[in-house]
Amino acid sequence: MRSSNPVFSRRGFSRDNGHAGFNAAPQAGGPAVGTNPYATNPYAPQQGAQLGGPQAPTRPDVMTIDDVVTRTAMTLGTVVLTAVLSWVLLPVDQNNLGKSFGIAIGAFLVAMVLSLVQAFKRKASPALILSYAAFEGVFLGVISNVTSTYVRDGVVIQAVMGTMAVFAGVLFAYKMRWIRVTQRFYGFVMAAAMGFMLLMVANMLFSVFGGGDGLGFRSGGLGILFGVIGIILGACFLALDFKQVEDGVAYGAPREESWLAAFGLTVTLVWIYMEMLRLFTILSGND
Repeated sequence: MRSSNPVFSRRGFSRDNGHAGFNAAPQAGGPAVGTNPYATNPYAPQQGAQLGGPQAPTRPDVMTIDDVVTRTAMTLGTVVLTAVLSWVLLPVDQNNLGKSFGIAIGAFLVAMVLSLVQAFKRKASPALILSYAAFEGVFLGVISNVTSTYVRDGVVIQAVMGTMAVFAGVLFAYKMRWIRVTQRFYGFVMAAAMGFMLLMVANMLFSVFGGGDGLGFRSGGLGILFGVIGIILGACFLALDFKQVEDGVAYGAPREESWLAAFGLTVTLVWIYMEMLRLFTILSGND
């Protein structure tokens, strides 16, 4: 299976012949025995283990929901821990703002490189994923501190609560089957994400070379509109992540693939948080 998010295109669950039950028939209690949908349409509707629902007995070498929850908690916990440490240890007063911001940008670039390396690796690397989370946390900590200090105190809490609300809402809607991840849904989300990213890159280039706010996609009314669109895209990618997890459990993906699921969820949640932070910044009257 292949899943993606607004920032990175990452490998999904592997189809190595050595993992029994993944290229062949699904496990007992999973989808009906037949052609593995991973070999044809990875987003075809199917019966099987629902996200958060009861699981069939599994072998110790295959992925479970508990594995995904544990790895995601470790990855997100690393992000939060390093964000808190960078908030405390990297001051953003007038005398230290430039230095702290430079460290944050450097951490962001390292995190991007690490995430791209993982995206193109054949197998999940826990060390690589946790390193990405650590550097991403440094960046988020400084940016959040700057926003809280120079925009409005409390905006970071709003962004965190908003991110949690989106996650809970999408998870609930997915479990209730109000959101159905089909091939058409996947194609629409990917096309929308590509268009969104191209517009943001164009806006950044106009801002760098033309000065001002570029095309105005990140401030004022347009900024609010594109912030909402970015959050909606993040919510759609959460649904793709949930589908990836559900299908991986149902078709006996190897246990180490739970790190890929954790990586994907973390990247998507970071995306949503950044869009939330920018949106609340604009709504506070500061760009």
